[in-house]
Amino acid sequence: MASIQKRVSDKGETNFRVQVRLKGYPSQSATFERLTDAKKWAQKTETEMRERRYFRHTDAQKKTLSDLIDRYLERVRKSNPKRFPEVNQMLGWWKEELGCTILADITKAKVTSALDALAKKKKARTSDLKKSSDPEKTISASRVNRYMAALNHCLNTAVMEWEWLEVNPVSKIKKAKEPRGRVRFLSDEERKALLQVAQRSNYKPLYLVIVLALSTGARKSEILNLKWTDIDPAKKQIILHETKNGERRVLPLAGLAYQLMQEHGRLRQIDNPFLFPYGIEKRPVDIRPYFEKALSEAGIEDFRFHDLRHSAASYMAMNGASPAEIAEVLGHKTLQMVKRYAHLSEAHTHSVVAKMNERIFGNER
Repeated sequence: MASIQKRVSDKGETNFRVQVRLKGYPSQSATFERLTDAKKWAQKTETEMRERRYFRHTDAQKKTLSDLIDRYLERVRKSNPKRFPEVNQMLGWWKEELGCTILADITKAKVTSALDALAKKKKARTSDLKKSSDPEKTISASRVNRYMAALNHCLNTAVMEWEWLEVNPVSKIKKAKEPRGRVRFLSDEERKALLQVAQRSNYKPLYLVIVLALSTGARKSEILNLKWTDIDPAKKQIILHETKNGERRVLPLAGLAYQLMQEHGRLRQIDNPFLFPYGIEKRPVDIRPYFEKALSEAGIEDFRFHDLRHSAASYMAMNGASPAEIAEVLGHKTLQMVKRYAHLSEAHTHSVVAKMNERIFGNER
């Protein structure tokens, strides 16, 4: 609500002090010589605050979304260089769409309209935003949500830290509904065929890479970026210092994986820190051509390297591992991501219920 106070100075000069208070906003005030000006300002300010268009600072009226994104990206470049390329790509798209827009004019409607357009774009293999010859393949809902999340975090920083904005217009936009997570795992026959082909691969370590993925559930990037200093033979484990969620994770080495790792250690390049280097270069190998060739020779279709991680989780579920145990092995912070494997542990669940019933009702009849 607005309140106006009439003030008279010692010299007899009159002015009017206006104060506008509205829940969710800091109190705003201004002083005018004329009552009519005071009333106009009070009405305009209160209306803009109710419509979430009022900004205490002039930054929102002067700076564009491009200005904000540039400053934000500079922070990401320094604080999280590994994440920078992806964030730069997504926010770069926002700059093309709304970069010239003044921050005060960034609205929920404009962002939603841009997201709708993004969802209709054709998807290409190398970039989400390039044209594709497949007219049916559009960007996934999960990818659209990631673009929205990138902008949301950028705008939140403008609100919470830099005070360039009073309100984040993206905060109340609902995420696009995502389909159920993909659960493609190798059948026993497919697994045997892939491992047999991998043993004959021109890239000898392919067999070990696949075994590690199936036995530990590690991601491709986690395996290929392994260094010899990450291996602890005495404790039979791999220590992942850099993971997707930023937390350190330990992968147990057991059975065949441990044996193959010992054999691979005998072929180690002394001056190369990587387990799977690209020749003599000190960088990880690009395993895709070898893996795709192995899939083709094994007759396996609709399968990606990441599905080896799904396979490991599925095998754990089918062998009685709980969702919490699977989440711990895969490095998920919540159980949400492992719910997709719940149906695979039905046999284990039935066994647990049967044992419980036998124990409490076994002697009732």
